[in-house]
Amino acid sequence: MARGHERSGTTARKTSGLSAAIPAAAHVPSPLTRPGHRFSARSRASLLLGAMFVALVVLVGLISFGWTPYDPLAMNAAQALATPSWEHWLGTDKFGRDVASQLMVGARMTLFVGVVAVGVAAAIGVPVGLMAAMTRRRWLDQVLMRFNDLVLAFPALLLAIMFSAVFGASTAMAMLAIGLATVPAFARVVRAGALQVMSTDYVLAARAAGRGPVAIAVRHVLPNVASLVIVQASVCFAIAVLAEAALSFLGFGTPPPVPSWGRMLNENQTLLFSGGLRLSVFPGTAIAVAVLGFNLLGDGLRDLLDPRLEERS
Repeated sequence: MARGHERSGTTARKTSGLSAAIPAAAHVPSPLTRPGHRFSARSRASLLLGAMFVALVVLVGLISFGWTPYDPLAMNAAQALATPSWEHWLGTDKFGRDVASQLMVGARMTLFVGVVAVGVAAAIGVPVGLMAAMTRRRWLDQVLMRFNDLVLAFPALLLAIMFSAVFGASTAMAMLAIGLATVPAFARVVRAGALQVMSTDYVLAARAAGRGPVAIAVRHVLPNVASLVIVQASVCFAIAVLAEAALSFLGFGTPPPVPSWGRMLNENQTLLFSGGLRLSVFPGTAIAVAVLGFNLLGDGLRDLLDPRLEERS
């Protein structure tokens, strides 16, 4: 009887010692405080310039909620195709609508579509990537990744056209199509990062202590792949902005009369060689600034947060 109590006490001490040895939330140190961290001037400039462009687009979109120079939907035939002036900063289009007001509301719609599309992609792609990396059934990993490759074969524009043909063109269909088209990017990135984390000592110790896969994923894996998800979200946001503009230009995105940068290009394309070139330059420049900003921001964040770049430099 005494031996039984002695064995159980020894086992309890081993289990408690093993559990105590597992860090509560082991994670990689901040890249700014990591020893030997290098952040080149080019990477810093890319990050700052991208952040400035993104902040400009976000600021314009937020201001449009409370104020625009004119009602973006108000038409005034007497002032159609007016040139830029103090009254109309960027002029008016062929219907007499204020171009500056349309650009401001268009920024709001572009950000809304991008946020929802990237949110849908991350909400599906991150769990799929974690499941593929953490499962002990190799066949499940193969099935998830092959299905991921299948989705990757369909561009966002093609998915949006298919959805619009079945359900009708709308902003919701555009957001869903863009989100589903970018799911594979999140799944691949998260799976690659999670596979590296799963081979670390603290994850092996957590498994030996009997912690479940959900607890390991939440407490150990997700904190270490969060930087990869942030970088991928910035890159996918640029893709979403460009895809939304293309869909609106083709008539499969935001329906009229809601202003959209892509539809502004579509409506003014007939005026390119008849004195209306500026009407296409303004929304085109807005799209370019937004896409460039998110791309530069993603590149800067990647250089800042990815420790493997330090090892190669």
